[in-house]
Amino acid sequence: MTLDDLGKWRRTHLSTDITPELAGSEVILMGWVGDRRDLGGLKFFILHDSEGTIQITAPTAKVEAKVLSKIDTLTAESAVAVKGRVAAVKQAPRGVEVIPAEIKALNIATTPLPLDPSGRVKADLDTRLDARLLDLRNPRQQSIFKIKNRTLQIVREYLISQNFMEVNTPKIVATATESGAALFPISYFEREAFLSQSPQLYKEVLTGCFDRIFEIGPIFRAEEHDTTRHLNEVMSIDIEAAFATQDDVLEILENLIARVFDHIKRECSDELKILNRELKVPKIPFPRVRYDDAIKMLDGTEVKVPWGEDLPTSADRKLGELIGGAYFVTDWPTAIKPFYIMPREDEPKLSYAFDLMYEELELASGGTRVHQEELLIKQLKQRGLNPENFESHVKNFRYGLPPHAGWGLGLDRLIMVLTGTENIRETVLFPRDRKRLTP
Repeated sequence: MTLDDLGKWRRTHLSTDITPELAGSEVILMGWVGDRRDLGGLKFFILHDSEGTIQITAPTAKVEAKVLSKIDTLTAESAVAVKGRVAAVKQAPRGVEVIPAEIKALNIATTPLPLDPSGRVKADLDTRLDARLLDLRNPRQQSIFKIKNRTLQIVREYLISQNFMEVNTPKIVATATESGAALFPISYFEREAFLSQSPQLYKEVLTGCFDRIFEIGPIFRAEEHDTTRHLNEVMSIDIEAAFATQDDVLEILENLIARVFDHIKRECSDELKILNRELKVPKIPFPRVRYDDAIKMLDGTEVKVPWGEDLPTSADRKLGELIGGAYFVTDWPTAIKPFYIMPREDEPKLSYAFDLMYEELELASGGTRVHQEELLIKQLKQRGLNPENFESHVKNFRYGLPPHAGWGLGLDRLIMVLTGTENIRETVLFPRDRKRLTP
């Protein structure tokens, strides 16, 4: 089929549009070849597209020989166009099928395929990621990304309804956002630059003019993790609000999470069914657990964490077992939080910081930010950072930068929770980790 021919064909329906009520209507479908059978007097194949499947049935007594011959040439996963008439047949899937009058082969797939897109023949994750196009034709994988797509829409709709403006900040930066986090260096003309770890510093500055802002974009971390919950490029949902405290933005976050769960449960029921996932909408307010209390809870278990240290995975897992669902850990030690987090006035060793957990998985972190230049410089020095390297940021604090607070939420981890996926790589179309740079 030439491109000129394709220009004369226009898809009229997707597979799921074909219903018994269309019986007798002529339709044009486009998709890929699934299971194919030859029963002697009857040939048929399953055509699948981005929305589902439809059976293409060719009785030898009713279909022209050239169409029957064309079906014989089709290989699994070949791209095809089918023109035919809809027939209501009780025995067919969904009670409907299409009798082909013409079939165009748009691109014949080579054989054998590196994996079975139907999933009946199991393949390991590396094989699936190496042949990601075929893997993404599997209904299970498609369901994950349909849920991810809807989640992004819900997030944007909610934040905009709360008077947040969407912004885009640079992903090529001159210096680190946080101490201790590894950076990806890049060659930037005559000097070195880095891929951004976070939009944190930019979004703080933007509260000084736009009041409430949010960004959905990639962040890069050169940490050498090789776990099921870490990647080196992930999508982050970030907000920052002027004239706000951690309590204000924490409430926005829990309302957003509950809203996402509720909408996905109601609007993506088909996808959740394919994933065999039953969602329970978390009740607001989420439990608040102070860091001190979390340490005490762990003291009664086999997991012990000295006060002042970050919580390791084993501690997160144990707290997830003890608390369950969505909960916040608040009032973290100031020393283990980034320089831009505000210490508590009544107890400076603690900070106005929180993490959002879902069982053992950290989804978000946030808090009240430092908005005074003197305190910001002090905390940079305490963490071994040179304030001169942050001058382009620090100078903004001389221009009436307001008190502000915000958070960053990991989109890919949120999708893990929503879909019940155990490996974060399955929630990213083309994941990047320490070992994988292609496809």
